[in-house]
Amino acid sequence: MPAEWEPHEATWLTWPHNPYTWRDRMRAVQRAYAHMVCELATGEAVKIIVPNEEIESTARAILQREGGLSPAIEFVRLATDSEWIRDYGPAFVVRDSPEEPLAIVDFGFNSWGAKYETTGADDLMPTRLGEMLGISCFDSDLILEGGAVTVNGEGVAITTEACLLRGNRNPELGRTEKETLIREYLGVDSVLWLGDGIAGDDTDGHVCDIARFINPHTVIAAIEENRTDPNNRALRDNMARLMRMYDRHGDRLHVATIPMPNPIYHDGERIPATYLNFYIGNEVILVPQFGCPQDRIALQVIDALGQGRRAVGIDAKDLLAGLGSCHGLLLQQPKV
Repeated sequence: MPAEWEPHEATWLTWPHNPYTWRDRMRAVQRAYAHMVCELATGEAVKIIVPNEEIESTARAILQREGGLSPAIEFVRLATDSEWIRDYGPAFVVRDSPEEPLAIVDFGFNSWGAKYETTGADDLMPTRLGEMLGISCFDSDLILEGGAVTVNGEGVAITTEACLLRGNRNPELGRTEKETLIREYLGVDSVLWLGDGIAGDDTDGHVCDIARFINPHTVIAAIEENRTDPNNRALRDNMARLMRMYDRHGDRLHVATIPMPNPIYHDGERIPATYLNFYIGNEVILVPQFGCPQDRIALQVIDALGQGRRAVGIDAKDLLAGLGSCHGLLLQQPKV
């Protein structure tokens, strides 16, 4: 599985259409989507999945109004239940095959540990997309959301115990069995484990909220200095683990840090605001922004480590109504 910063053929996303996800925020969420699409389309193709003609017409009108309906944008008709394509979508992998260098892994998806009702469309989506694109699809019984793992493209994957070892995902498999499957399907040599996720995360602790590879040897990690905050202990533990981790060459990983934003609540509940849910495009890095002083720090850190890409702030306050942000809503297809 290539790293996210390796060249993309395209970015895939599912246009917001589920009213349960966004409640009364749909218009603001669609504007945030349009901003992301506009920024990405300057450097790569953007494939927008829509369930029907009505949703496509709405998306076209909004993109036209926001100035983002360019030739780089393509609409694809496909049924989905939700917008979190990172989690249920295909894991694109590359192979040593000149005839068919790109393939798809279709991991199991059970709506984040069977938390939500579903028609099953999300779970079927990778195979259906593979058929549409004419790409081979390898099916795996391992339940693994895309946001649960980060890879450096050079043999190392990082995940969390809180998510992958919880009993609501493959309880019949232990740590060793899950590690073996991740290595086999994603082509990595080692799987490194962090502990807990952040407060309010309904995914049970996705790694993309707490630590991300930004280049083959560097991980950006979230920190919380306020000792009364519920995230403080978990993030301190994860930082201690990261400082003891090595890459495939036996060199210690470099660790950069970004502070957590101020706590954000929705309907009285803490929701998982984090800058680590950034997305790396071909020319830009989309960075969630929450209207607090830490926004600027996050942009500066990611811009400095972004290998020449421009860090762009995306207003993510309304996206958080769906309990996620930029990275969970976007999915890269590697260029081969």
